[in-house]
Amino acid sequence: MSTCLARIISSVFMLACSLACFNIAVAEDEHVYITHDLPDVEVLHNNKPVRIQRNPDTLNIIDSEYVLTSRPCPPFCIQPMVLAPGVDTIGELELIDYLRAISAGDQSVMVVDSRTEDWTRRTGIIPGAVVIPWDKLFLAKNDPEKVAEILEDKFKAHRNGPFWEFSQAKTLILYCNGAWCGQSPTNIKTLLSLGYPAHKLKWYRGGMQDWKSLGLTTVAP
Repeated sequence: MSTCLARIISSVFMLACSLACFNIAVAEDEHVYITHDLPDVEVLHNNKPVRIQRNPDTLNIIDSEYVLTSRPCPPFCIQPMVLAPGVDTIGELELIDYLRAISAGDQSVMVVDSRTEDWTRRTGIIPGAVVIPWDKLFLAKNDPEKVAEILEDKFKAHRNGPFWEFSQAKTLILYCNGAWCGQSPTNIKTLLSLGYPAHKLKWYRGGMQDWKSLGLTTVAP
């Protein structure tokens, strides 16, 4: 082997080593923030602080409960982006802002996980959310008086004879399993039918499917 060729091979080898070291250094410096300037958020869950952050492992994959792409429809049908006139559809950052407001003492807002116990037990819930299974608010599946108790005790609506008064009612952010889940949409439509103001209802359409896909923190229900 000529001296010239040996020098070329040596240079290529050294360059490869340098690039490898550079890539390792970059990997070590990588962050998985919520946004470019928001590494994490501390919220309260059952009056205890919980830090919402994204899983720092860049090889982390989504929970196996959300791997399926083709669930039978019905009942697992794709929901529209706009569920009802006046009801805002929100994403993760808007939901996090509501959770921060609640943790700062805003009692006019509540985040509601509409899923049934089998789902919340297996997959956890979003920190700061309150679990009210969808069938507890569904008039066709529950005693109307029990639904009324939730409206009064949880949501702070008031009965005025046969009518409901919602001026002091909470703003509700509801979610379930994702764009293919009908649990929170069913609750929102029920609340609208009872007169709940549309502007006081928000829908996190992505639900747990999107929350998990972004590696965000969950807690036991």
